[in-house]
Amino acid sequence: MRKQQPHRLLNHYSAWKYVVLVITLAVMMLSAIPTWYGEDAAVQIAAKGVTTPDVVTLQKALTDQGIDVKRIEQQPHKTVVILTNEAQQTKARSVLMNLMGPKSESQLTLAMAPASPVWLQDMGFSSIKLGLDLRGGVQFLLDVDVDQVFNAQTTQLQDELRQAFRKEGIRGGRVTKDGDDALSVRLPDDEANSKIRHYMKEQYPQWQVTNGSGSGLNIVLKEDEKTELRNMTVQQNLQTMRSRIEELGITEALVQRQGANRIRIELPGVQDPAAAKNVIGATASLAFYPVKEVGLTMVLPDENGQPVRVARKPILGGDHIIDARASFGEMGQAEVNINLDTTGGQIMSDFSGRNIGKPMATAFSEYSRNAAGKTVKESKIISVATIQSQLGNRFRITGAGSMEDAQELALLLRAGSLTAPVTIVEERTIGPTLGAENISNGFAALGLGMGLTLLFMAVWYRRLGWVANVALIFNMIMLFGLLAMIPGAVLTLPGIAGLVLTVGMAVDTNVLIFERIRDKLKEGRSMAQAIDRGFSSAVSTIFDANFTTMITAVVLYAIGNGPIQGFALTLGLGLLTSMFTGIFASRAIINVVWGRDARREVRI
Repeated sequence: MRKQQPHRLLNHYSAWKYVVLVITLAVMMLSAIPTWYGEDAAVQIAAKGVTTPDVVTLQKALTDQGIDVKRIEQQPHKTVVILTNEAQQTKARSVLMNLMGPKSESQLTLAMAPASPVWLQDMGFSSIKLGLDLRGGVQFLLDVDVDQVFNAQTTQLQDELRQAFRKEGIRGGRVTKDGDDALSVRLPDDEANSKIRHYMKEQYPQWQVTNGSGSGLNIVLKEDEKTELRNMTVQQNLQTMRSRIEELGITEALVQRQGANRIRIELPGVQDPAAAKNVIGATASLAFYPVKEVGLTMVLPDENGQPVRVARKPILGGDHIIDARASFGEMGQAEVNINLDTTGGQIMSDFSGRNIGKPMATAFSEYSRNAAGKTVKESKIISVATIQSQLGNRFRITGAGSMEDAQELALLLRAGSLTAPVTIVEERTIGPTLGAENISNGFAALGLGMGLTLLFMAVWYRRLGWVANVALIFNMIMLFGLLAMIPGAVLTLPGIAGLVLTVGMAVDTNVLIFERIRDKLKEGRSMAQAIDRGFSSAVSTIFDANFTTMITAVVLYAIGNGPIQGFALTLGLGLLTSMFTGIFASRAIINVVWGRDARREVRI
C-alpha cells in the first residue's frame, strides 16, 4: 500500500517571515527619513587648545555680522554653530576665528549638521552623504613622484657600499648610480666580488645582484620591494594629506588612491581652490631632540597638548631617515624599526653612546602658508623614548602603544624622507549652484521614470500591478535607507543614474513573475496554483540575471573610482533590494490577498 504524501499548503508564509519583513521595512524607513530633511551648514568648534566663548557671545558676534544662526549646540568635546544659509558658512568661520584668535584656526571646521528630528539622531540615523558633484566643491588629482624614493634608497646603498669597501679592505672598488633604482659596482677581483655578494645577501636582500663586466656587479632594486616602497610612499602621502585637509575645516573630504601613484582629493563645500592649494602644498619635516631641563631649551607640545622641554638644536633631522616600519618585538609589543643613512647613523651612534639612560624626543613639524602667504611652522612631539643602548643606523622605538599607533608613528617618521614630491595634475571646481541643479535634475529624472513605471504596471497588470507598485516603493525606501546606513557610502550624480536603473530592474523582477503566473493560468491552473508555480519557476531566472549583473557592479566598484563607484554602489544595492522586495515582499502581499483563490481562467 502506497504511503500518502502529506498535503503541501500553497502560498503560505510563516508568521516569523512577516515579522522579519515588517521590521526590515520599518528600520529602512527610519534610516531613509533623515535624507528627506537634509543637512544644515555648520561651523564646528573643537573644545581643546582654546577657550570657547559662551552661546550668547557666539550668537551676538555672528548676528552683528549679518549671519543667520539657526541654533547652537554645546556638546562635551565640541560646540556646533548651525546656520540657516549655507552661503554664509565660510564667513561665519572667519568671524569666529577673529573672535577666538588666530590659534583657533585648527579648531574651527566647516561641517554639515543633520536637520532631522533629534529623536532620529539619537537612534543613530543620519542622512545620505552627498558627493562632490551634488554638493559642489573642489577636486584635485595629485601625482606622487616615487622615483625620488627609489633614488634615496639607491643613494643610501651607495654610501653603505663605500663604507663596506673600507671595512673589507677592498681597494680600487667604485660604486656609481645607474638610474634611480640601480647601481654599477666595479671591483678589483673575484674575492672582492664574493665579499660584496655576501654583504648584500646579509644586509640588503631586497636588492637583486647580478654579475657585471669583469669582476663587477650590477645591483637593482627588486620589483616587489619597489612595489612595497611605492605603496608605503603613497600611503604616507594619503595620511599627510588627510591631516592637512583638516586645517581646511572639511569633515567629509575624500582622499583616496587612484592608480599606482596618484591621489584624488575631493573637498565638498570648498569654493576657494587657492586656500586648498596652500594646505595641500604644505611640507613636513622630522627631527630628534635631547630632552633637557636646563641650558638652551625650548618647549614643544606633545599630542595631548602637554609641554615637553627639549634642546634648541636637534640631534639630526628626518632627512636622514631612509625607512621606518612597524612590527612586533620579541615580547609581543608594537615597535617601530628605523633605518638611517650613513651620516645619520654615525651621528645617532655618537650621541646615543654618550646619553644611555636619557630620554630622546621625536618632533614632527609641518610648514604651511597662511592667508598672507607667509610660511608658518607648527611642531609637536610625537614620541619620547629612553635610550637603552648605543644606537646605529638601525634602531627601534618601543612604547608606541598599539600596533595601529606604531603604524601611524612609522608613517610620520617616514615623512622626512619617503614623502615624494607631489604635483597637481588636474583641478576642477564645482559651484554649489551647479550641485543643487544636479540634484534637482537627477531626482526629477528619477521621479519621472518611477511615475511612468508605476502607471504602466497599474494599467497593464491591474491588481497585480498595484502589488508591484507597492513593492517598488518599498524598494526605493530600502535603497535610500541602506545608502544612509552604510559607512562611507556617498551619493553621486552617476549614483542617481543607478537609482533610475534600479527602478527598471525592480519592476523587471515582478514582470517575470507575473508573466509566469499568466502562463500557468493559461494551462488551466487555479489562481493559487499559478501563483505558486509562477514564483517557483521565475526565481531561478531572476537570480541568474541579477547575479550576473552583480558581478559587473562588484568589478566596477573594485577597479573604478569616484563617479564610477557611486554608480556601482547604487546598482549593487539596488539589485539586492529589488530581489528582496520583488520576490519576498510581493509574495507576502499576494499570499494574503490571492493565495487561496481557487478560481480558474482569471485575467491579470
